[in-house]
Amino acid sequence: MFESIGEETFNFQDERFADIQLLRYRLPDFESLTIRQKQLIYCLSQATLFGRDITFDQFGKYNLRIRKTLEAVYLNYNGEKLDYNFRALEEYLKHVWFANGIYHHYACDKFSPLFTEDFFRKEVLALEVNQLPLNEGETVTSLLDELCPVIFDPTVLPKRVDKSDGKDIVRSSACNYYDGVSQQEVEEFYAKLKQEGPISEVPSYGLNSTLVKEGDLIREDVWKIEGKYGAAIRQIVFWLNCAKEFVENKRQHRVIELLIRYYETGDLHDFDTYSIEWLREQNGRIDFINGFIEVYGDPMGLKGSWEGIVEYKDLKATHRTQTISANAQWFEDHSPIKPLFRKEVVKGVTANVVCAAMLGGDEYPSSAIGINLPNADWIRAEYGSKSVTISNLTHAYNMAAKGNGFREEFVIDDDTRRLLELYADKTDDLHTDLHECLGHGSGRLLPGTDPDALKNYGNTIEEARADLFGLYYIADLKLLELGLLDNEEAYKAQYYSYMMNGLLTQQVRIKPGKQIEESHMQNRALIAQWALELGKDDNVVELVTREDGKTGQSKTFVRINDYETLRYIFAYQLAEIQRIKSEGDFYMARALVEKYAIKLNPVLHAEVLRRYENLNIVPYKGFINPVLTPVYNDFGEVIDVVVDYSESYTEQMLRYSRDYQTL
Repeated sequence: MFESIGEETFNFQDERFADIQLLRYRLPDFESLTIRQKQLIYCLSQATLFGRDITFDQFGKYNLRIRKTLEAVYLNYNGEKLDYNFRALEEYLKHVWFANGIYHHYACDKFSPLFTEDFFRKEVLALEVNQLPLNEGETVTSLLDELCPVIFDPTVLPKRVDKSDGKDIVRSSACNYYDGVSQQEVEEFYAKLKQEGPISEVPSYGLNSTLVKEGDLIREDVWKIEGKYGAAIRQIVFWLNCAKEFVENKRQHRVIELLIRYYETGDLHDFDTYSIEWLREQNGRIDFINGFIEVYGDPMGLKGSWEGIVEYKDLKATHRTQTISANAQWFEDHSPIKPLFRKEVVKGVTANVVCAAMLGGDEYPSSAIGINLPNADWIRAEYGSKSVTISNLTHAYNMAAKGNGFREEFVIDDDTRRLLELYADKTDDLHTDLHECLGHGSGRLLPGTDPDALKNYGNTIEEARADLFGLYYIADLKLLELGLLDNEEAYKAQYYSYMMNGLLTQQVRIKPGKQIEESHMQNRALIAQWALELGKDDNVVELVTREDGKTGQSKTFVRINDYETLRYIFAYQLAEIQRIKSEGDFYMARALVEKYAIKLNPVLHAEVLRRYENLNIVPYKGFINPVLTPVYNDFGEVIDVVVDYSESYTEQMLRYSRDYQTL
């Protein structure tokens, strides 16, 4: 939990509420950066923070109005702060901040407020009119009549993303990407657009727009400076223009210019041009992601949620990922997939280990620890991809987990625990590297295959493909030859951790009576449950139940009896998942996901929840950003940018709502 840094001690853990633990991440070696590099990071960080309101609005039509109303009550409340209703409202608001809206950031279910509607109405009515987000001509009463059913009625817009088979998933999802259209109309609209050019170079249609139906007309409301979200995008562009003054090289300057042009035009061909130039920029130490990127928040897998990350290279650790990317062709050539589905020539695969300097949008407060972009398959095939593994976030997770009793509770025996203690941190990082650096960029679509052919199952299948690539190769002797591992038994730590997570421990993130819905969790369950079944006859992996001598309660553990055969199972799975992806086999994708990746055993689920509760470990973690502040001399020149880690979660969220409000 603590780490000594010089004469100071850094505490990685901070506030905790409900099922969430807030962490802090440190910016190692930030002081060694040049003043220009620090100024570049500062400007890019401002551009990252100004996208916050976009993400809130994308995640639900009423999110911004609800957040602003809750904040107004919280800041102007004159009653007893220990009152049950006020404390319940405070916790609800913290949930809303964390999830960028009223839906759980992982499960996508709507939060259930523990404060009463009467309390909420009373406190809102007590506020001054100018303290509330009222539209022109709107009264406080009409605002409450609009928001209260959304907040308090569990049947109104209950899920942000609903991918249930057999539903019109567009109409049943509360995310704010579509207005008045059905799933069929969405599919037909974008299928028609894709007919306009060769499928090998079709842009990611729909990525940066709301699809709107007005009468019989269906059109896109494009997110750009003079379109939807223009007020936020103008601020982002302002700070991107400021950042150009401090770039490290000409290509960085060009990357920022192209991103600005895309924000101005909203043209996805401009986005592709920017993406290609972005992945080619390799020489600078500072890099960033800024825009409408990942499509997990859209049930159709089309619309990009806004996100931002500012990062700088971890020079020492980057050697690991550069070694992997330098051997990308070897990994592709030796993959267990059919040669027909391999890339004959792997192009432009680059990877770095980085330190996050600022998180924003869909990457804040909960963030990925590895990223591989661009997402467009044709760009990956023609130009390659760029991957990052975020070392200071991983380090924060590891430090916060020390001594929490998790392994003693869930790992089957002392020998396996010792294996994990020796190798788990290293193999976790390496699996992330293989997943991001090579997994997502491996393989190819057959000519004529629509990249969106797998529809709402596409994200789960793609994550499974990348995970299986990493699982297969982490056991390969090539990693010892490259110096990435120093023991041929080390891979077993990753195999055990992965199977334990997929079969057991990730279930703590699911509430009783619910199913697995998030794509990354579905991917892990798919691989683990399918592997359990494939190895059943040979008893490769099994679930073992034991009685706890102290409590008399049964406990379930994962036992791997044959690690080598498990690797062959992963190879088989990778080959089949790649075939599904390459051929666009929607029906087999649906069959695998529906069979292995969604349903839970309620008895086993209840057991996992009970054991976690006894450990007092929360299932979700997120981050408080550091505060970056320029230091000026007497002439108004920036002479330094200092880092402060002391801002509290509530202070940060209220400051962001005040200083970065745009919509």
